[in-house]
Amino acid sequence: MGPYELEINRDEVLRYLGYKGQDIDETMISVIDECREEIKKVITPRVVHNYKDIQQSDEGVEVITTNLVLKGKDIKEHLNNSKVCVLMAVTLGNEVEKKTRLYEKVDLTKALILDACATTAVEEVCDIVENDVKEKAALEGMDITFRYSPGYGDLPLDVQNSFLRALDAQKKIGLTVSENNLLFPRKSVTAIIGIVENGIKKKKKGCEECNNYQKCSFKREGENCGA
Repeated sequence: MGPYELEINRDEVLRYLGYKGQDIDETMISVIDECREEIKKVITPRVVHNYKDIQQSDEGVEVITTNLVLKGKDIKEHLNNSKVCVLMAVTLGNEVEKKTRLYEKVDLTKALILDACATTAVEEVCDIVENDVKEKAALEGMDITFRYSPGYGDLPLDVQNSFLRALDAQKKIGLTVSENNLLFPRKSVTAIIGIVENGIKKKKKGCEECNNYQKCSFKREGENCGA
């Protein structure tokens, strides 16, 4: 897939900046729109995703033909009606990090806005992948669950290493993970999408489900989370 035509939705950028309905002057809107355009020039979105057979086990969900076990009761419930899932990894590359660091030295406001634009961008790429998976599933009369990332619910971040190995993500898109389970390049996402039969009642993704709900500055009150 690609090249990616990204919008870098301004409302999403504002949400990641912690906007909660305050008045914003035209100058700030102008800077945000400049950053939205600039981010498109410095990102190099790369994606890898694979369809994998899965089976439930005592400790979670085993991804067959890999060493990856998705641990926890939440992911078991999430994939309860799936025999196949999609493992996906998305990164924006290293240039965006370099550009943000550069701005941190000369214009901190712009650095913060560029960072929010990058977060919006990586989510938009994830949406494109998810929509592609959904369309392919629909052709076979199937449906999908929402994408579920390590760190969400009780799925631990320490699955990242096995997750990236299962996708050969370092070789394919240059994505690695630190000893602290942080992804590098930093603007990257891993996620799981379950393939389900049509008509199966699916849980909606809600901020309340997330471990970070209480301390998250970006949560959406009373609606489904898009992060």
